[in-house]
Amino acid sequence: MRRIRTGIIGCGKVGHIHLDAHSSITESELVGVCDSDRERAGAFAAQCGAKAFTDLEEMLRDGGVEAVSICTPHPLHAEPAIQAAKAGVHVLVEKPMAASLSDCDAMLAAADASGIRLGVVSQRRFYEPVMRMKEAIDAGKIGRPVLGLFMGFNWRDEAYYQSDPWRGKWSTEGGGVLVNQSSHHLDMLQWMMGEIDEISGYWANVNHPFVEVDDTAVASIRFKNGGLGSIVTSISQKPGLFMKIHIHGSNGASIGVETDRGPSFVAGASEIVEPPLNDLWTIPGEEHLLAEFEAEDRASFARVNATTHYHALQVRDFIQSILEDRSPLVTGEEGRIVVEMFTAIYRSNQEGTPIRLPVTE
Repeated sequence: MRRIRTGIIGCGKVGHIHLDAHSSITESELVGVCDSDRERAGAFAAQCGAKAFTDLEEMLRDGGVEAVSICTPHPLHAEPAIQAAKAGVHVLVEKPMAASLSDCDAMLAAADASGIRLGVVSQRRFYEPVMRMKEAIDAGKIGRPVLGLFMGFNWRDEAYYQSDPWRGKWSTEGGGVLVNQSSHHLDMLQWMMGEIDEISGYWANVNHPFVEVDDTAVASIRFKNGGLGSIVTSISQKPGLFMKIHIHGSNGASIGVETDRGPSFVAGASEIVEPPLNDLWTIPGEEHLLAEFEAEDRASFARVNATTHYHALQVRDFIQSILEDRSPLVTGEEGRIVVEMFTAIYRSNQEGTPIRLPVTE
């Protein structure tokens, strides 16, 4: 089987998760890493036997890479993604796709012009209970999805915001809980419910006076299929409680997943210690399966390192999409929808009116 020659851009905390993911799959041959910090790039490269670069143009020109993972802070995703696309290199970019719609559009335009694959990380889609929900919806087991809820109650302390100079500022992070801690669940909500017609919402900063951005947000969604949605997300609950997606169907059946529970997971700073589990399942004739699902998923969780395993599944899907000439599970267009969603909520709060999608910058 042919292997894709890959590279990693950004050798920080999330970069190490991608290093483990690429190293664990046979489809990827990691040949180059790039970081502006020469010492960090060198140490990172030594872990995997790849060549270290401090200049992205040089790596794209001389490194022999065919695909890259972009693991820089999200406000810095666009420039390396566009550079890679122009060089004919496929791009998998960490979540969220960008801090602004203009960056998303520039990335999509570059990918389209070069004909490369552009994917966005949303590894929670690969959780077994999440996949189980999506399969049930696609099979029509709940009828039409008519009500979708995302509930997220989490915690971030002052030390978290001080860990990187770009965090907590509108000008550098682009937002708060909606942008950084909710993008996975915004993605899963739209993935399960379908296209969005309009969003109205509010945000607040209730107990993080040391940052500018939102720590709490609520929103209502109207979907094009006639369904409704609700978002309540916050990082103001110490030490963190849970993150859930519940979908209710037109036949009265309901399904749900608790993707995160207990103390907050911070990429590169902590590990996932609790398994994601289905916490709601009332499909007619399948109600009794909930306990079986839990036992199965707890056993699966015990066999893997969940902090890196699901990244590896998505990296493999992306690499295989190149080899098989197909779209990855999470495309650049879907990554843009998440940025549309949080942009619409911020704009709705500012203008005091619902915001129709699609949204422009």
